[in-house]
Amino acid sequence: MSNERAEPAVVVDARGMVPPEPLERTLEGLDVLGPGDTLLLIIPRQPGPLFDMLDQNGYTYEVSTREDGAFDIRIRQAG
Repeated sequence: MSNERAEPAVVVDARGMVPPEPLERTLEGLDVLGPGDTLLLIIPRQPGPLFDMLDQNGYTYEVSTREDGAFDIRIRQAG
């Protein structure tokens, strides 16, 4: 099983949250990730500003669409 599909260490279910709470909760979750850990963000729309921050700070991410139209974004430290 690849690390991208491993059980996430942190889950942020941002459905129903009002900005900027999804971004704040995601950043808090990233602070506690250990090496190789994954954060799963469930969010109703793709967070463009978050993607820019992840790219600039050495994270990788994978986006998939849920049946309800929300997005699963799996985030890990690069390398």
